[in-house]
Amino acid sequence: MPAATDLLENPFRARLAQPGAPLGTWLMSGASSTAEAMGRAGFDWLLVDLEHVPLDNQDALHVLQAIAGTNACAVARLAANDPVLFKRALDLGAQTVMVPFVDSAEAARQAVSSAKYPPLGTRGFAAVHRASGYGTATDYAKRANESVFTIIQLETPQAVAALEDIAAVPGVDALFLGPGDLSANMGHIGNLAHPDVQHVIADVARRCQAIGVPCGIVGPTPEMVSSFISAGYAFVAVASDMGMMMRQASAFIQAIRPALAKGYEGGAY
Repeated sequence: MPAATDLLENPFRARLAQPGAPLGTWLMSGASSTAEAMGRAGFDWLLVDLEHVPLDNQDALHVLQAIAGTNACAVARLAANDPVLFKRALDLGAQTVMVPFVDSAEAARQAVSSAKYPPLGTRGFAAVHRASGYGTATDYAKRANESVFTIIQLETPQAVAALEDIAAVPGVDALFLGPGDLSANMGHIGNLAHPDVQHVIADVARRCQAIGVPCGIVGPTPEMVSSFISAGYAFVAVASDMGMMMRQASAFIQAIRPALAKGYEGGAY
C-alpha cells in the first residue's frame, strides 16, 4: 500500500495515465505468496478474482496485503454487481474494482452507486478500516470517492451493443471486455480465436478509442495479447498464475518423459 501521504491516490489510475499498456495477469491460485511473487515478477497489475476463486474476506485481505508490498496494482474482480460485495472489497483496501456481467447503463449506474459514498452513491460509511489506513488518512471521507476506480466488464453481446451508453455513465472509469464469457455467449465457448469473436474484439477496441474510454482485455497467450495491444486496448492481462504454472509444469514433464522411458527400458529402476 502507498505511504500514508499517498494513501488515497489510485495507483491503477496513475499507471494507466503513463505511456504504454499496463500488463497484468489473473490470480487464480488464491495464495498470498503467489500473489506476491507475481508482483515481484514485474506485472503492472494483478487481478484478485473474487468471482471464480474460493477466497473469503480474510484470504482476500492477505492477498491484497501481499500485492501492496510490490510495485503491482491490485484490481479486485467482484463476484457480482452487489452493493455488499463492493463494501467489503473497498473496505479491505481494494481501490480498483472490476464488476462482472454488466449489460446495461442502468446496471452500470448501480455499480457506480455501490462504489461511491453519498451524495454520489450509496456505499455504507466506516471510518477505521484498511482503506482509510485504519483511520490515519485524516482526509479519507473527503477523498474516498475520487480514490476508487471502477471498471465495468462487458461479457455478452447485449453489453457490447450498449457499450457507448455504459461508458457514458458518470463514475465508469474504464471498460473491460471478457472474451471467455463473450465467446461462450456468442456460441463459441472457449474459442477466442473464432473469426466472429475476433471481429467483436476489434470492434470494441475501435469504439472505445472513438469515445476516449480506456478498455482492457485478457488473453491466454503472449501472441494473442500482443494482437490486442496492436488493436488499441489500453490495458491487458495474459493468462493467470495457475495457467502459467500448469503450462510450464506440463512442458517440463513432457521434456523429461523420453529420458524416463529410456531409463525404464534399460532396467535402471
